[in-house]
Amino acid sequence: MTTSPRSAPFEGLRRQLAKLRHLAQPFFLPLDQASGGQFLWLLVSLLFCVGGIVLLLLTGLMQLLNQLQPVITEKYFGGVLGTLSTIWGGWWGWVFGALFLIGAASFLAMRQQLRNRRWLHWLLLAVIVLMLLAVNGINAGISFIARDLTNALVAKQQDGFYRILIIYASCFVVALPIRVSQIFFTLKLGIIWRDWLSRSLIADYMSNRAYYVLNPNDEQATDIDNPDQRITDDTRAFTAQSLQFTLGIFDALLTFSLNILILWSISTTLTFSLFAYAAFATTVLVVAGRKLVKINFDQLRYEADFRYGLVHVRDNAESIAFYAGEKPEQEESQRRLGSVVRNFNLLIIWRVVIDVMRRSIGYASNFFPYLVLAAPYFAGEIDYGSFIQANFAFGMVESSLFFVVNQIEELAQFTAGISRLEGFQSKVEQVSLLAPTSGLARISERDSILVDHADLVPPGGSQPIIRDLTLSVGESDKLLVVGPSGCGKTSLLRMVSGLWSPEQGSVERPPTGDLLFIPQKPYMLLGSLREQLCYPTDEGRFSDDQLRAVLEQVCLPQLVSRYPDLDVKQDWPRILSLGEQQRLAFGRLLLNAPRFVVLDEATSALDVKTEQHLYELLLDRDLAFISVGHRPTLVSFHDTVLELIGNGDWRMIPTASYDVTRS
Repeated sequence: MTTSPRSAPFEGLRRQLAKLRHLAQPFFLPLDQASGGQFLWLLVSLLFCVGGIVLLLLTGLMQLLNQLQPVITEKYFGGVLGTLSTIWGGWWGWVFGALFLIGAASFLAMRQQLRNRRWLHWLLLAVIVLMLLAVNGINAGISFIARDLTNALVAKQQDGFYRILIIYASCFVVALPIRVSQIFFTLKLGIIWRDWLSRSLIADYMSNRAYYVLNPNDEQATDIDNPDQRITDDTRAFTAQSLQFTLGIFDALLTFSLNILILWSISTTLTFSLFAYAAFATTVLVVAGRKLVKINFDQLRYEADFRYGLVHVRDNAESIAFYAGEKPEQEESQRRLGSVVRNFNLLIIWRVVIDVMRRSIGYASNFFPYLVLAAPYFAGEIDYGSFIQANFAFGMVESSLFFVVNQIEELAQFTAGISRLEGFQSKVEQVSLLAPTSGLARISERDSILVDHADLVPPGGSQPIIRDLTLSVGESDKLLVVGPSGCGKTSLLRMVSGLWSPEQGSVERPPTGDLLFIPQKPYMLLGSLREQLCYPTDEGRFSDDQLRAVLEQVCLPQLVSRYPDLDVKQDWPRILSLGEQQRLAFGRLLLNAPRFVVLDEATSALDVKTEQHLYELLLDRDLAFISVGHRPTLVSFHDTVLELIGNGDWRMIPTASYDVTRS
């Protein structure tokens, strides 16, 4: 089905709104329990509730003040009291009351979905909207104050002028703490939202090995680049901008509602002219601003790639120094920087174009009140104070109608951020919900390692690197995997460890706690020496004496003397040599005490004597293990050799019959 050119913008808008809902709604309402329409209706209901509460509070306050100080009420707030009497005395009172009841009933009906502290999020949002309404109400009142102040100044009524000026100053005194509180609660809600969203993304990212499947370095396997930036920067920007635009829309609606009546009462011609001009200008700028979305999306990606390149240099500084590889790293960093600069130059051009259009529209709109109101003013139909009030109301209504126009660049950045963050969220959710196996493959748990007629195809590949493999490793069995480079030895260990699934056949293996994988370069976590040794087991299980004894067993007595405090935190991958890291990994093995061990050239950086000592430790504990290695000396520690020949072929040989000169 093809999309017509006319419907394409609306289809793009629909997709963006769907992405926004996917990101925003779960914080306020569970996606599986409420539709997007229900979510939007609750937002509208929030306005009904807040508006009703403000009207009731204002009515009660005015009635109380009128009872206590009727003179002050009549002198300073006579207009407010009269307006409230008009509302409650006519059909407007019934309308406002009905809307308030409808809004409250909507939240009551959705109370089940608002559990798990989601009511707190709505409460904070309601408080913020309440403050916005209060500030807008004060601004609407200031328009009347400005009218009366101007007329008193023109008429040279000194007493009235200073009396109104005091009221004017009082409005600012009241509005300032309200605005400050609104900013505080907005930032508070933003950090709560960011915390919730970041935790949700991290949980999905760490589920079902999504962090492993979504390899950001494999451009063919995934389009997710820089997941770290998406969880940190993109999440922070999204929550802040979402609140900014949502509250901005609320603010615009409130500003429009309160000031359009003032403008309409003074000049219907000016009101209609503003509507027509706003519709034209908004359409022009939105169409022009669509180009900014893609440019901003690309800018975020290029900036992230540039930063990742610099982080890569930092993480591999020693290796680069050993190879004297500064030139290619510099060239690569400059290439990534070039992409940033080229795209930003394009962004500058479009920012200037949009800014010129926006400023031109703003300057042109300043003439409208003068053009329209000049004739009735000179004819004596309105006084100068009403002229000033209409100008003030025109500016307020204009700012609300031009909200999108004034935020067009920020909206483009926001839209680009939504696409990046929602794309990442969808990917990690998709991977985290996947079953651990697919097709004919099967991975289950048992008290041994059993591979049954398995064909292994690496992710993204099409041809098996191992065909019809059948092997069994039970308790106390020792299997050595040998073969030329690239024949699939490490890939086999990934399948046995459950990282990869076979294309055909099945793999059965022990539970995760009974099987430990030790790669050639062991994983060094960000933590203390104690945590390094105990990982992934809880370090509280072992005493200091046990840990020091294990370090002695794996030939690391120097660590005991260098770091007597086991809780010291260091940059261990930089401090420890690869040989020390491998011995530390064997210390982890001894502490975790699994029944099965998978060793992928885990002793390649050690001398033969130390390697022999470590394998003897495994034999003393009668562990079952699978090893990959190239040294002929490893054969004596195993009872069976699996030789991968290449092109998917293999053969199983007892160590007694294996010719070590072949390896």
